[in-house]
Amino acid sequence: MASTATDNRPAQRLRHDLADVASGIGQAATATGRATAAAVRYPGAAVDRARRVTRSVPAAWRAAKPSLTGRVDDWRHAYAYALGQEAFVYGFPYIYNARLRHRWVTQEPESEMSPHAPVNVFWHADKLWDASDRQGLSPNNDTLYSWAWVDLGAEPVVLAHPDMGDRYFTFELVAFTSDNYDYVGRRATGPEAGAFALVGPGWTGELPEGVRRTATAPTPWVLIAGRTLVEGEDDLPRVHALQQQYTLTPLHLYGRKRVMLPERRDVAEPVDAARDPLGPWKTLNAMLAENPPPAHHELLLRQFAEIGVGPGLDVEAQPEPVKQGLIRAAATGLSMLEQQLLSGQWATLVNGWRYPPPQMGHFGDDFLRRAAEQSLVGIAANDPEEAVYLAAFDDSDGRTLTTGRYRLRFGAGELPPVDAFWSLTAYDEDRNLIPNPIDRYSVGDRTPGLVTDTDGGLTLYLQPDSPGRERESNWLPTPKQGIWYVGLRMYLPHPEVVDARWHCPPITRVG
Repeated sequence: MASTATDNRPAQRLRHDLADVASGIGQAATATGRATAAAVRYPGAAVDRARRVTRSVPAAWRAAKPSLTGRVDDWRHAYAYALGQEAFVYGFPYIYNARLRHRWVTQEPESEMSPHAPVNVFWHADKLWDASDRQGLSPNNDTLYSWAWVDLGAEPVVLAHPDMGDRYFTFELVAFTSDNYDYVGRRATGPEAGAFALVGPGWTGELPEGVRRTATAPTPWVLIAGRTLVEGEDDLPRVHALQQQYTLTPLHLYGRKRVMLPERRDVAEPVDAARDPLGPWKTLNAMLAENPPPAHHELLLRQFAEIGVGPGLDVEAQPEPVKQGLIRAAATGLSMLEQQLLSGQWATLVNGWRYPPPQMGHFGDDFLRRAAEQSLVGIAANDPEEAVYLAAFDDSDGRTLTTGRYRLRFGAGELPPVDAFWSLTAYDEDRNLIPNPIDRYSVGDRTPGLVTDTDGGLTLYLQPDSPGRERESNWLPTPKQGIWYVGLRMYLPHPEVVDARWHCPPITRVG
């Protein structure tokens, strides 16, 4: 959970693919694992890595060399590079989502936790994440996911769910830009069974009786990120039964019985940057044509058009110096976004915990944050009113969490204030759940048998070995050796969490 947004992002090697898209370098790695930990402490490492890797690919090195040497041979190259960096930041979510959509819709999954479904069809996770899943995605251990890519270009699609009782659930509706535009779920629409029309730009028809309209999507293509709370392994069959009742139906078929939806997998294929160093720009231009930007971006897009970047434009038609400048911008752009994310400047630091900004999920015209802290960090980010995720990498003395024993103590009346649930999860430095003898990966308000202190407070034991049988219910296992970190997830948090007035206590080293 390297930021507020990372929450079980089920795309195998997704960050490696993003590096391919951004730089055309198949071996480039993004901010995961040890590289993440190193970059947090040494921001220059990302640039050094880019320099080393680009040298291994002649075309990318030729384009990137001026940025590393300071030499500029053609003003058109320099101008395309400068403007291209702005365009890359602006367009990163489009490039990212094009790659993600193509993988999830058309490619065979590489693991049982990798989504794979046709357009307008849900993919459902059927198990909780555990230490056997080594994708490095900082997954949660609380909910099962339901993902779907939905095309609203021709007509609305109706999302329906059964009565959910008192179970927490949510369907986050995400535009192709990575901004959330609405929700369906316990907080937003209530627990009762319902049908909700997902409506694309420009649609003005009538909806059937009983179908509620959601906010108009700003892009024809949207992503649904569904989450359904699981109360332990014994609860999985009940959640599976609910998932099977989550449906997506094109409006013209809604209400018909025994409808067989045609399987559709015809989504645009991103241009492979490993074969074509202009691939990111060709992909971006195609995605901007498919998902037109808002009208108030016209001035910015007119500037980008000067270097061949924009809806339906052809970067191949640009002069060679311009193309080289664009290759250079893509080769360094991802590294720039990494450094912005890893700098932690987006967060408010309280007792060693990183609190997200209130704009999370809706960065909109703040293109740098939209790209780095909302898209790059992991597909989509919840609105803080829906969920707030805190991350801690250091103890109360500012030292990195590593081998040893730690405590996290909430005083009486100081537990995370939520209307749904909260949980604390530990990860190793490769962003995976931690193997342990009791197969426990999180503790929280739903953990059976939590023992409170004599004053009504709650102490959690973060350590590799058992704190003793009488304290074991409060134990969150950590690695026997090495760096680790924790994420605190709070669903339906109270306002004092959203605006950082509630302060999570620091993590204290005790041995």
